Amino acid sequence: MFTDRAVLHVRGGDGGRGAISFRREAHVPRGGPDGGDGGRGGSVVLVTDAQVSTLSDLRSPRTLAAKSGSSGAGADRTGRSSADLVVRIPPGTIVRDALSGELIADLLAPGQELVVARGGAGGRGNARFASATHRAPRIAEDGQPGEERRIELELKLIADAGLVGLPNAGKSSLLAALTRAQPKIADYPFTTLSPNLGMLRDAERELVVADIPGLIEGAHAGAGLGEEFLRHVERTSLLVHVVDVSRDDPRADIAVIDRELEAYGKGLTERPRLFALNKIDLPDGTAHAQRLARELRPRRSVAVSAATGDGVAELARAVLELCPARPVAVAAPPERRIELARTARDWSVRREDGGFRVRGDRVERLAGGIDWDSPDAAAYFQGFLARSGIARELRALGVRDGDTVKVGKVELEWQERNEP
Repeated sequence: MFTDRAVLHVRGGDGGRGAISFRREAHVPRGGPDGGDGGRGGSVVLVTDAQVSTLSDLRSPRTLAAKSGSSGAGADRTGRSSADLVVRIPPGTIVRDALSGELIADLLAPGQELVVARGGAGGRGNARFASATHRAPRIAEDGQPGEERRIELELKLIADAGLVGLPNAGKSSLLAALTRAQPKIADYPFTTLSPNLGMLRDAERELVVADIPGLIEGAHAGAGLGEEFLRHVERTSLLVHVVDVSRDDPRADIAVIDRELEAYGKGLTERPRLFALNKIDLPDGTAHAQRLARELRPRRSVAVSAATGDGVAELARAVLELCPARPVAVAAPPERRIELARTARDWSVRREDGGFRVRGDRVERLAGGIDWDSPDAAAYFQGFLARSGIARELRALGVRDGDTVKVGKVELEWQERNEP
């Protein structure tokens, strides 16, 4: 099944928790701190893969979550970091923020990597907090939480030439004749339910040709199947307008497509256009095609029959002539782009339910890792509040002795002290 849109909820893995541990060795009654750091959580990474052609594997709304890192341990052992969750997508995929619609990246070349949800860093173990004045710190950190967000993926085919026209104009048959592709074909409107691709080759070059499902009047506004597939001609260099010359009024049919391309915008009406006057094998088809060709001048046209092959070679030469050379897409260098990084804001304080709520990655991680039964550890945390400016902000909001201050999952009773 061809799928060109997907919405994903992506979540990086949490970092592992730092350990509180002390050396326990024979004849060493006061071993120093040896708690190791937690491991890093895995990230969610999009990678463009030339072997992937659709977003079908991602068509159902789903959550993709990388694994969390392991906790640290004694003997300065760092927890195991988790592998990244790699999601393979086709080249030509656009990535947007699902809530704001903001463009994040347009991934064209095979091998491009985009980190859409970073894994959290591991928390520091108590060995990191040792100092001349704190030789036995009962302080560690929780791991950093992984990033979490919703993204929208949209595939726009990377094709050199696109076949457009009304339903049943013969686009699929013509694609098969031009490129030996094997699309599903039948004699009724909307036969093509998804774009088909084929390769048009000569001795010197090859082009990707896309058969775009038939457009009807109002397609740009969502009528029929057209609006879902018009986006796939946005990247094409040449439009091949397939016209059924056996119809009662082919000029009116051409006008319908002209209006739809103009209403859709995105510069489609400015693309070079070649008219394929199809079905000359039907009664009076050649005469109809000759008359229509005169009416279309100076726009270029070729009379063809996808059924018999008449004129197909001439059409192929015209497509190769009019379609400019596309820069060759090469594998991207081994560089990983990180979009959607955390903001620079470190913490915030606000009143909440008769108390106060402190939010911030670092302060919440520290509060979650401290041994609150240790007076030294509690004093260290209060000193951190003073050094960071959080205590000053709490006082500005009116905190008093005995007030509840919530930091992450920890609830504290505020006790005033003189800052150093």
